[in-house]
Amino acid sequence: MEKRCASAYEIYKTCKRFQEECIEENKSADCSPVQKRKRIRIKKKVTFHEDVQTFIQRSRSQSPKEEVPDHESLNLATKNHEANWLTNREKILKPQKSIQGKRNERSPFKKNLASCQRPFVGPSLESILEGIGKIADSRARADKLFEWLILPVSPSIFFSDVWEKKPALITRHNPGYYKGLFSTEVFHKILKENDVQYGVNLDVTSYNNGQRQTHNPPGRALPFSVWNYFKNGCSLRLLNPQAFSVTVWNVLSILQELFGSMAGANVYLTPAGTQGFAPHYDDIEAFIIQLEGKKHWRVYQPRMADEFLPQFSSPNFSQAEIGQPILEVVVEAGDLLYFPRGFIHQGDCLPDAHSLHITISSYQKNSWGSLLEKLLPAALQIAVEEDVEFREGLPLDYFSYMGVQNSEKADPRRQMFIDKVQRLIRKLSNFCPLDAAVDQKAKDYLHDCLPPVLTEEEKATSVFGASTRWENGHVKDLALRFKGKTKIRLLRRGIARLFSEGENIALYYSLDNSRVYHKEEPKSFEVNSEHCDSIEFLINSYPSFVTVDSLPCEKLVEKISIAKLLFAKGLLVTEEPCVCE
Repeated sequence: MEKRCASAYEIYKTCKRFQEECIEENKSADCSPVQKRKRIRIKKKVTFHEDVQTFIQRSRSQSPKEEVPDHESLNLATKNHEANWLTNREKILKPQKSIQGKRNERSPFKKNLASCQRPFVGPSLESILEGIGKIADSRARADKLFEWLILPVSPSIFFSDVWEKKPALITRHNPGYYKGLFSTEVFHKILKENDVQYGVNLDVTSYNNGQRQTHNPPGRALPFSVWNYFKNGCSLRLLNPQAFSVTVWNVLSILQELFGSMAGANVYLTPAGTQGFAPHYDDIEAFIIQLEGKKHWRVYQPRMADEFLPQFSSPNFSQAEIGQPILEVVVEAGDLLYFPRGFIHQGDCLPDAHSLHITISSYQKNSWGSLLEKLLPAALQIAVEEDVEFREGLPLDYFSYMGVQNSEKADPRRQMFIDKVQRLIRKLSNFCPLDAAVDQKAKDYLHDCLPPVLTEEEKATSVFGASTRWENGHVKDLALRFKGKTKIRLLRRGIARLFSEGENIALYYSLDNSRVYHKEEPKSFEVNSEHCDSIEFLINSYPSFVTVDSLPCEKLVEKISIAKLLFAKGLLVTEEPCVCE
């Protein structure tokens, strides 16, 4: 393996973990900081990354007591797992314990779950999608769809008590609750009618004797070979079902407005009596929606504090590395299992039934930290440009008293240096271009997210319903008839956003995105500065219709020009079907 220099962050983490090891083993930690690193790095002639991994594993194996994170501060499971989580087969059979709420008897969780002891019917997906298509505000549509997704638990309880905190199971005793979302028949039709490629759209996997294997051959995944893998005990993972299923595409494109973050999905089909994946954790919030059959799931709490809400997914774990599950359940068709990022999980099929589930995911790289990654470099650049104190030179001899090798020196210059850096960091907050950083996150979101699936009404009142056509050797109905009293609004709430790019202003939008993640470049066009107020007015007026002559421009011809431009891009709808001349 090629050696490389360790970053300041890596050096800090190594020293910190060494100190923790000394405390655990009751060893003296008074050796020099460089020796602390060498004790790990030189004794074992390996690279820095191998060092850290070896240390972590050795620390866990030698520690008499596992470090227990502060669960109460995170509102996670209490120490009494047996009372609060399903940890054995007997409790799996008790649906009233499927979701663990607060230990208060009056908890709304327990009140909601009481209705789950009998079959919970609820509205069908078809009726929900038809109903929300009539709601004017696309964000309200997302709220309604998510409410249906987790019924009978209320969204307010879910986001206050469960979201990013702990896993939860919703049982309904209704195998058909998610009917119409996806099925094995739809899976077969996709394989038969589409160019599904191994490794790109479909993975074939297995997990036996603690070994996870991928069996992807090159080329197209034809039904004959795919079902042969399945018959021989392999799991199938369809990586981007939204590219092939309009229903999945529609559901995800609606939900992404609730999360303000890309919503993705994978479909998993597992043969009876098998397991397709090793224990691991993900960097997304996961909603496991059981569509057919059933699956035995085990969920484990994060092993240490820095694995709660991680930035990246984990490698595969062995069974010895993950301890005992805090939640062990059989998820049946019509049920939903949720777990936050960082919670280790594994699922296997029982001997008597196959399993088909779809995992809906969101909130990847959507933390405060990901915002600060955009904010702080920009703040530093501005501070260096505008404040001379950030441009002053470092002390001539600071190498002699700063750095890891000098970190325990009793030198007064060290504290002066530290105080100076801390003062500059505090001062840095005065230069943070927060709105610009948020705009950068919004620009990423507009590139990440799916294009909307238009309702029939949206098609009829947008450019997609225009009567323009080729007829008798001539183009007909090409000119749009917009008047001052024509009522208009944006197609969807989050469909477009204005961004400043140096001296120019651009309007970025998601309507023309691909159903395949980042297949297309970000879509935008330059906007005249005198038209920005009108576009901003339309954005802020949504979901209300406004008249063309109410746009804040001086001349009616300019107002009509803006309306026609946005309409031609597909970003605008009219209250009544637009008439062409």
